[in-house]
Amino acid sequence: MQHGVGSLLGACSLLAMVLFWHLATTYRWDFYIRFTNLPTPMEVATQLGKAMDNTKFITNVGMSLRRIAIGFAVATVLGVGLGLLIGRYRLLRQLMFPAIEALRPIPAIAWVPISIMLWPDNEVSIIFITFIGAFFPILLNTVSGVQAVDAVLLRAGQCLGAREPQLMSQVVLPGAAPQVFTGLAVGMGVAWVSLIAAEMISGQFGVGYFTWEAYSLISYADIVLGMITIGVLGLGCSWLIRAAGRWCMPWLVYSKPGGQP
Repeated sequence: MQHGVGSLLGACSLLAMVLFWHLATTYRWDFYIRFTNLPTPMEVATQLGKAMDNTKFITNVGMSLRRIAIGFAVATVLGVGLGLLIGRYRLLRQLMFPAIEALRPIPAIAWVPISIMLWPDNEVSIIFITFIGAFFPILLNTVSGVQAVDAVLLRAGQCLGAREPQLMSQVVLPGAAPQVFTGLAVGMGVAWVSLIAAEMISGQFGVGYFTWEAYSLISYADIVLGMITIGVLGLGCSWLIRAAGRWCMPWLVYSKPGGQP
């Protein structure tokens, strides 16, 4: 019941946003914020129909999804793996964390010139930028989750004869999992931001390149179509992470009132 109400409220918020967009662009509102040049929802929908018949648009979407999948997968493996080790072992934390903290404030977009020099082709450099965007949120949330694991659980596992690999896989990782998935969700959002920026600056394909090209050609409907495509793809990726979290952590679902996720 609660899940159905939540879905209904979410649909209402999206409809309200589309309605505002329709009214603002149809009546060309102009009160400091100008809607005079923005396309209407119908114009964007018409452009979407044309784009779906164009293999170039489908190729751009496919390239962005491929880059996100590779960059985010590498960031997940390295971020969660290093986060577990750094959070668990003080020596590693003292050794590695200062360097990580020095690199973390550098925006992913600032890595674009270096990545172009580091990697042999443009495609790898864009994937690297995507990886950088996702890596640090995943790593830091994993470290925080490991450090938040109740010491009583660790001592209980040790008293029951669990060795370190068993403690890591059966106590530390499940205990840190909620924050790990929070890091994955945040990392996915930052990865999309980083990817789009990299595609706009140095890409030849991708949704970011499509949107920037539309701006260069003064194609307003394509600009909005690119933005909506980015939002839909990001929303779909976030939904997949939440679904994976519910599948990997069923105990959280059943621990809530009514068993609702």
